[in-house]
This record gives sequence, structure tokens and C-alpha cells, in this order.
Amino acid sequence: MRLLHRASSWRSLFADGESPDPARLPPLLAPLRDALSELGPAPTLPDAHAWQPRLVEALTRLDLPAWRIGQLISDHNDWLYRRAIQLAQSEMQGLGWGAPPVAFCVLIMGSGARQESLLAPDQDNGMIIADYPDSRHTEIDGYFQALGERFTDRLDEAGIPLCSGHVMARWPMWRKRLSEWSEQLTLWTAERRTKRVQQANILLDFRPVYGEGALAEALADRVARLLPRAGLFLDEMGVLLDDLPMALDRFGRLSSSLEGAPHERAINLKRQGLLPLVGAARLLSLRHGVREIDTRERLAALVVKEVLPAERCRALTAALERLQGLLLEEQCNGLRTGGGADGWVDVSRLGEDQRLLLRHDLLQIRRLKRRAKRG
Repeated sequence: MRLLHRASSWRSLFADGESPDPARLPPLLAPLRDALSELGPAPTLPDAHAWQPRLVEALTRLDLPAWRIGQLISDHNDWLYRRAIQLAQSEMQGLGWGAPPVAFCVLIMGSGARQESLLAPDQDNGMIIADYPDSRHTEIDGYFQALGERFTDRLDEAGIPLCSGHVMARWPMWRKRLSEWSEQLTLWTAERRTKRVQQANILLDFRPVYGEGALAEALADRVARLLPRAGLFLDEMGVLLDDLPMALDRFGRLSSSLEGAPHERAINLKRQGLLPLVGAARLLSLRHGVREIDTRERLAALVVKEVLPAERCRALTAALERLQGLLLEEQCNGLRTGGGADGWVDVSRLGEDQRLLLRHDLLQIRRLKRRAKRG
């Protein structure tokens, strides 16, 4: 296969089980070829994860936009997941566990599912197990608990930390038979309970990363049948959008109101900009039966459904891309200067034109939040 001969081929970069071969890349892609050569043909999981900032540097030199770089970071994280699961299965085989007793599918959730990952995400994953008799629960769930613990530990050791909220396949809450997931969704969406909406918000952005994809498709079908009719549940989801404050004051000026800001001019652009956009697009999509997961595709699908005008979609898509670009640049700066990669952006580092655009984008997102709450 000839890599990267057209835009869609970028997504083939980490699609195979092995690391990409730099010798197969043309001279035009020298920055990426050099970065892959530094990684080597058989990196450990920690080395492969630690290499991600180098990947971002190479892709930036190739003038890829931040949204495309986010897709490729997500693809690389998928590669890390698949490798961690394969290593965990091999280890279990060697210990006498045998092959998986039934079909299963590991899900990735959150920004990874939306293919919008930036640097330094933690783990958000789950597992769907094919239905089996209750009489075999101890045997079968015991296998998948061991698998979940092993692959999430490997990812943690590689530098993708365990989720502090326990959203991982190692825990029974996020590891269920397909029928149990269906029952769980029915229970969560039947009432207007804040905690259940918060849990569903985590689950509803999911994508298969390993195993039997038909299980994930069956769960997606269940979501598509249930959610558009769950009016009270969706209304509560709209109320919870208010828990994601915008980085604007009541006069529409840039403002940070969050505790823990590293300094006066810092805005948590992930929490005060990106997540409100993602959440509003998710809510509108669920209300109107849109099955796409990534935010760009959700916005486009809402135009097809005549929920949003095309001009609004273009403005929000541009806003999403600019927010991703600002966050990725700030994360890279943080790593270069010995800090971490987080969601904070130093507004004082932005030019006047960037601040004006940021204010414009946040006002667009505020309007989308209000639109999503109306239904």
C-alpha cells in the first residue's frame, strides 16, 4: 500500500499492526519520515507514547491543521490500545487462561472516540461482552476482568494514566454483556437524574478500538432507538451544559472564572470552550437521531437534518478547529518548557486578532448551547 498519496490516506498511517515504515514515505514527507526513523521499528509502549510530541512536531512542519493532527494522535492512541490488549492477551495465554471464552469489543470513549485527542489524555474505555448464560458469569467475567486490568495497567505504565473517575474496562460498571448495556441505557434514560445523565454523557461518545465491532454497532443501534424519545433525560442533559461555563463574562468579554488558574490571564480553553461545543453538538445530535460521533461530522449532519443552517455549521467548525489549534500549540509549548500538557491557554500570548477571533468563537458556542437546550 502506498501511504499518504491523498488526504484520506493520512488515516492509514497507524492502521496496521506494525509501526509505519519510514522508508515507504516520499521525500516530500521528510519531517514525518525522520520522526518515524527516530522511533524505530519495534518501540515499547512507553517509548511509543513518549514519542507523540515528536509526531506532532513533524505533522506541524508539514502544515497539517490541528484537527487532522488530533485525528492522527487518536489513531496513534488506538494503536497503543490495540498493542496493549494484544500483549495482555499473550500474557494471559502464557499463564494458561486460554483464548477469550466469547466475543468481546473494547470501546474507547470521550475525545478518543470523537477522534479529537490532543496530548496527554487519560484513559476512558469500556468493554462489551457477547451475551452468555448467567451460570458462566464467574468464569467468563473473570477472564475479561483480568484482561481489562492487564491492558489498562499497560497503558498506564506507557504514560496514558488510569482514569481518576474509574471509567475503564477493569471495573464492572464499564464491562458488561451486550444485553446488560442495553438494560443500563434503558435505566439511565428513563428518568431525569443528574448522576445518570453524567454517566451516560461519558458512554454516548464511544467507538470500537479492538475486538468484535458488531457488538459496538448493536449498542449504537440501541442508542439511536432510545435517545430521541428520552425527552426528560435530554432536558437534564441540557441543564448540565450550564456546568460547563464559557470563558466569557456577562458582557461577552474574554474572562476566566475558574479556580486553579495558573495566572490571571489563563483560560481553561478545554473546559470553557471546547467541551461546551462538544456537549452542545452531542445533545443536538441525540435529539435529532444523528449517529456520527466526531464533532465535525455531527455539525455537518445537523445541517443535513435542517437543524442548523450551513453558515452556522461553517462558523462552528472553524471555531472548533481554532480552539484545537490554540490548545495543541499551548500543550506543545508547555512540554518544551518542562511543564505539562493541559487545557490552559495564556491569553497574553495571543495577538489582538487571535483574541478577537477567540471571543467571536466563544460567542458562537454560547449560541449553540442555547440552541441545544431548546431542542
